Amino acid sequence: MRFEGPDGLEVVDLPEPHAGRGEVRVRVHAAAVNPTDTHHATGARREMLEASGPPPYVPGMDVAGVLDEIGEGVETALSLGDAVMAMVLPRGSHGGYSTFVVLPVEAVVAAPRGVDHVSACTLPMNGLTARLALDRLAVAAGDTVLVTGAAGAFGGYAVQLAKADGLRVIADASEADEQLVRGLGADDVVRRGPDVAERVRALVPDGVAAVLDGSVQNGELFDAVRDGGGFATVRGFRADAPRGITIHEIWVRECFKDTAKLDRLREQVEAGELTLRVARTFPLAEAADAHRLLARGGVRGRLVLEP
Repeated sequence: MRFEGPDGLEVVDLPEPHAGRGEVRVRVHAAAVNPTDTHHATGARREMLEASGPPPYVPGMDVAGVLDEIGEGVETALSLGDAVMAMVLPRGSHGGYSTFVVLPVEAVVAAPRGVDHVSACTLPMNGLTARLALDRLAVAAGDTVLVTGAAGAFGGYAVQLAKADGLRVIADASEADEQLVRGLGADDVVRRGPDVAERVRALVPDGVAAVLDGSVQNGELFDAVRDGGGFATVRGFRADAPRGITIHEIWVRECFKDTAKLDRLREQVEAGELTLRVARTFPLAEAADAHRLLARGGVRGRLVLEP
């Protein structure tokens, strides 16, 4: 990968990796495309990537496939040939857009039963991000949260996980996405736009307990939050929040080896509490086309590469 946007993506041959102590190897059958991948390709995170190791740089944070190698000293209930899913922290040539990826055993769990690889790879990174945000906000059951960007991958999981936690969910959405967002379980939907906070206050005069800001509206949403409430940001937003509001920066890398969290997400898919949404698949060699489509916006569900 060269830092030239989609045009910098290319197929390269690399030495086959093998699982070491404490690791397993996954033969990748599907890898989801996400905004972080596009940022890597444009060079927006060039300094971080260059610090992680030499090129070539391989993007990709979500994979699903088959467990095909178990390293020395690994204790796991998984067996060779099992369908699995995992989140990947890209560094150097270690990334999800690969034929094989070697991971700490803690980062890999069984894929949901009855789910194909393409669907399974859409869960780990966004699901863990939404779960971590809700855990940090620690909103009491029965209280109300606002989820922005609810039609997106993170937002959709945030809505469904919040409902499973017993929360009332208000979500913002365009008119075109309102039916989708209600179908995910949102109790109330307000129209997207500059007056979201005002519309939320019309429903909850004292303000919501917390915001999960999937659409990166940042400080424009403070007025929707009650005094002393919480605000979860997934893009590193920092500000002097008013009225005792606490900003929680959510960095999913902190829990990529949290086996219990990821396995619980698997259980919730199997129980019908979480919906896996695939918009379109591409051959790995056409990753540039997937990046271009994602950058244009409006994609509902995940774009997935099949190596």
